[in-house]
Amino acid sequence: MSDKAPEAFRTISEVAEQLDVPQHVLRFWETRFSQIRPMKRGGGRRYYRPADVDLLKGIRTLLYGEGYTIRGAQKILKDQGVAHVVAIGRGEVAAEPASEAEGSARKPAAAAPAAATGHSTLAADRPAERQSEATGRIQTRVVHELTPTQIDELRLALTDLAAARRLLLPDQPK
Repeated sequence: MSDKAPEAFRTISEVAEQLDVPQHVLRFWETRFSQIRPMKRGGGRRYYRPADVDLLKGIRTLLYGEGYTIRGAQKILKDQGVAHVVAIGRGEVAAEPASEAEGSARKPAAAAPAAATGHSTLAADRPAERQSEATGRIQTRVVHELTPTQIDELRLALTDLAAARRLLLPDQPK
């Protein structure tokens, strides 16, 4: 990263490099977290303030480090506020575990450590066994778990495909 002053604005490429996430993930998070509001200049170029970067660090920690879903992270932002999530990103406070009532707000523990790496490879391959009713034999198949980055990439790809379909087939029902 460049030798900018700490209070200087950052481009999306600088923030993506700093957080070790692809740029499209930052753009996707903007659509899911209304609290992320970078300045936009001519041509839609984004400039992130230091406070924006701190918030993104907190969101990244919740999603990749703690294993929260986007919905779970949104709930923490709503309930605890931006300052709390920023403090989580800075390591000043620990994220609270999801309660039993919020069970769907957090991914299974097995997926969380692999998701923390931020790599877009499969998080885990684990065998899933079931007994075939027809043959009585045990069948084993591999179940692939996706990382949060892969899920974000798939959602973005689906959005792009839907937009392309609307352009190519404007008279078709949506």
